[in-house]
Amino acid sequence: MSDIKSYKDLIVWQKAMSLAKLVYTLSRQFPKEEQYGLSQQIRRASVSVPSNIAEGNGRGSKPDYIRFL
Repeated sequence: MSDIKSYKDLIVWQKAMSLAKLVYTLSRQFPKEEQYGLSQQIRRASVSVPSNIAEGNGRGSKPDYIRFL
C-alpha cells in the first residue's frame, strides 16, 4: 500500500510547484515590454504542470489520472 494520500505528497507535484514559484520570481525581472507577452506565457505554462497533476487526481478513474500525468 502506498503512503501517498494526496497529490501534494507526490515529489513531482512539489517540484512543479517550486518551478512555478521560481518562474514567477524570475519573470518579474523581464523587461516591461514582455510583461504581457512572453512573461505571461511562461507563467501559464509553469502553472499548468502542477495544475494538471491536481486535476487528474480529482478524476474518477485511474486511466483519466494517468492521462493528466
